[in-house]
Amino acid sequence: MQEPHHTRVDYGHLVARTKKIYAALTRRGPHRVLRGDLAFAGVPGVLYTPATGQNLPGVAFGHDWLTSAERYEGTLEHLASWGIVAAAPHTETGLAPSVLNLAFDLGTALDVITGVRLGPGDISVHPERLAVAGHGFGASAAVFAAAGMPSRLRAVFAAYPTVSSPPAEEPARSLKVPGLILTAPGDPMTLRSNAVELARVWKAATLRTTSKAKAGGLIEGRRLGRVVGLPGADKGTQKAVRALMTGYLLHLLTGDRKTKGAEDYSDFADAGVELPKAPVLDPFADDPVDLEDKVVALLKP
Repeated sequence: MQEPHHTRVDYGHLVARTKKIYAALTRRGPHRVLRGDLAFAGVPGVLYTPATGQNLPGVAFGHDWLTSAERYEGTLEHLASWGIVAAAPHTETGLAPSVLNLAFDLGTALDVITGVRLGPGDISVHPERLAVAGHGFGASAAVFAAAGMPSRLRAVFAAYPTVSSPPAEEPARSLKVPGLILTAPGDPMTLRSNAVELARVWKAATLRTTSKAKAGGLIEGRRLGRVVGLPGADKGTQKAVRALMTGYLLHLLTGDRKTKGAEDYSDFADAGVELPKAPVLDPFADDPVDLEDKVVALLKP
């Protein structure tokens, strides 16, 4: 009898391929980008689209506390340059925003981009290729938005989510849509972060920590919140988050469209793959994070 044949997997080649794709995604994509205004449909906000395209994927993006949609224009433009229509409501920007209202506005933004022709009238978004995403407070709003329309979405991306009232952990328990949660070194130990808590109850989500990133660094330009100690822009964080979000959304929103020569972004949605500078974090590790741990960490000299 012949010995069974085992196919050898060249893991070094796979790692090199993933690093190459990641490096490409940190840079602007191949599409020319158009900028629009959501206000034409009654929702204050910004809209970025590829210059041409039919049945494109679309994402609604929620901003962090004490900031606005305009502070993410580089990120939104980056997504559009890779073929993803990106809309961001410019609402709930005050000191006491409502996470439920912002979640509703994210859903409205998806209604807008799927319900009308965009750009000069020849750009459209496919109603089954949709996602919600957000940063900080907006990431928790994205979780609420996903819970309100679970059958409509293919993906959720939550960059450095923060606590909200009501807490996002409750709707996260029911989510079956895939999610990618990002946290930064040391961020899980802060009282604002709920990344680990979300990952513990959201069974379809993966938690990754972005090396050398800053939780507030995705915001562009000067930030009003700096007067109360919130961090400002960080180029390294922006590059990492843009690459991870773009690859993740491209796979989950377009991964079933197998066209000749198309790139494979499946690694970005695979918890078993080591992505550059973004290892998977086990939310149930031996050193769990809870409120007592966070308070003790804050009190240490």
